[in-house]
Amino acid sequence: MGFVGGSDVLMSDGMLIRMASNQQTRPGIGELAKDTASGRIGIVMGEVGARVQIRPIGGGVEWDARPDNVVALTAREELSARLAIRNGNSRDGL
Repeated sequence: MGFVGGSDVLMSDGMLIRMASNQQTRPGIGELAKDTASGRIGIVMGEVGARVQIRPIGGGVEWDARPDNVVALTAREELSARLAIRNGNSRDGL
């Protein structure tokens, strides 16, 4: 789903909130994400019914997560995940 641009959001109580330009919605297909229920990090592969399917970074069997538990990574988590992907690619000769 990506980044939400800086925009005003009107809350139900009438309060107007300015969203930061770096604030994110739930990660979309192909983006890195964290399943807060399990603490696992992977790549969002799609949605089936009321579940988000996430594949481990190094490949393998996808797992299902509740949409409320799928969040964008922190900067540190994303850096670590991208480094793991790059290291895996170099070991595999890619």
